[in-house]
Parts: sequence; structure tokens; C-alpha cells
Amino acid sequence: MAGEGKVIKPPVENVASGKVFRPSKAFRNKMWFIGVFTAVVLWIIIFGSFALTLWLVDWITGSSTSVSSFFQYWWLTLNIWYWVITAIWLIPGVIIVPYYLRSIEYSVIAQSGETMPEIFVKKGIINITRKHVPFRTITNISSRAGLFDRLFGIGSIEVETAGYSGATTSAEEKLEGITFYEELRDFILRELRKFKDPYVTGTEVVLPEEDQIVRIDDNLEDEILSVLREIRDLLRRQKE
Repeated sequence: MAGEGKVIKPPVENVASGKVFRPSKAFRNKMWFIGVFTAVVLWIIIFGSFALTLWLVDWITGSSTSVSSFFQYWWLTLNIWYWVITAIWLIPGVIIVPYYLRSIEYSVIAQSGETMPEIFVKKGIINITRKHVPFRTITNISSRAGLFDRLFGIGSIEVETAGYSGATTSAEEKLEGITFYEELRDFILRELRKFKDPYVTGTEVVLPEEDQIVRIDDNLEDEILSVLREIRDLLRRQKE
């Protein structure tokens, strides 16, 4: 029969990542802006320092030939060389940034809409990294919005886990370039507080609390002495 051999697979939920969201396009614009801003700042520092040095030389010698010669003969040539060298690293960076940002995936909610017990982060173009950070191992979570972040209306969430926060000053994982970063921070905090003890990490050993022993007169001390005598006698017999 024509239908024989055909396997119908039931829909399987993506348990690895869940519902995925990516950084905002404003994060791409921020990265482009930082690249151009860095190039301009370097240009100001290099040529400003060079012009200041020549001015000091002229001021000490009492002449004005160094500064005038620089602007007359070297200014245009050095500017051309500077922007050619800058374009070598700036243009590839502008091209690569969108591809890199498209490779980033974040997830905290499963496909069914239920909360996942972990934070999923995927990054990388050549070396692709997929990281799962369980809620039970998180020791600290914070939101950050720098000057350029606020300029473009985005922020980031930094996650620290047990065993990692003490080894380095940086966070173990970052969820960057998010416009709703404050809402995401509050959502993760609510999920963390659902645990019975939200401050217990995955590396800590939690011992059950023992019931307090109630002493009645001196019965407890007598029992301890009795047990110690039995242990002493047992050791003597083993030695003999």
C-alpha cells in the first residue's frame, strides 16, 4: 500500500530552548554608534595630542613654523591614512554586528507558556554556545543600563551563580540589548522567590532541622555517660 512505511511523528515541544526572544534592533544601533564614536574619539586624542605637542615646541622656541607646517603639509595626508586604517576594522565590525546579534537567543518560558526551570542563552557565529542556567543555582541577578543603553532605550540582565561569582568579578551570563529588561528582571525574581528557600544555591548542602531535645532533670547526661561507658567497654573487648 502507498501509505505503508510512513511514520507520523507527534509534535514534540522544544524542551531545550522554549519560546525564544532576541536583542532589540536598538542594540545593533548602539554597537554601530559605539564603533563610530570610538573612531572619532581616537582621532581627537591622536591629532589633538600631536598638535598640542607641536604648539608647545613652538611656544618654547618662540616660533610658529611647526604648527603651520603640520597643517599645511601633513594634516590631509595623516587624516587620509588614519581613516583608511580605521575603515579596515570599522567596516567589518559594522557588517558582522547584525549577523552576530541574529545568532543570539534568550528564553525563560517554555513553548507551552509555562515557566522554564532555567534561563537559556545561545550565542556565537563560528563557535556556537548554548548555556542553561538553572534557577536553583542563581545567587544574584541585577539589571544594568549604561549611558549608551539609556540613549537607545535598552538594558541588560546580569546573572551570577554559585561557584562562579567568587571566581571572577564579571557575571556568568548576560541578557543584553533588551527593551523590557526591567520587566524581565522582575519576572525572574518572582520565579526565584517561588522556591522554599530562595537563598539556597545548588552547591550548598542543606541539612534538615532536627527537633530540639528536651532535657528532663539530668536524664540526658546520664544517658550520654551510659553510652560512653558502653563504647569504652566495647573497645576494651575488641582490644583483648
